[in-house]
Amino acid sequence: MKYLLLYYLLGINLLAFTLYGVDKGKAKRGAWRTPEWVLIFVALIGGSLGALLAMSVFHHKTLHKKFSIGVPLIFLLQVLCWIVFAFASSW
Repeated sequence: MKYLLLYYLLGINLLAFTLYGVDKGKAKRGAWRTPEWVLIFVALIGGSLGALLAMSVFHHKTLHKKFSIGVPLIFLLQVLCWIVFAFASSW
């Protein structure tokens, strides 16, 4: 069961990183873009670390407050949830 969760988190973070990178490439070419709600949603369902890494690597969405504040906030909340879950399961 824990490996399934690990595989999910690896996959969703890889997806987030890829989506942000592809969207940056599309932005440079003036092509159709990935909707912002999709990028935020992928971070929200577990891809926040991949989104943060992509924002840093590709310098993408760093000037948008909903991303520069929202994605790190989502990441922190997810880390807090994991910490609470880890301590609660050890009781």
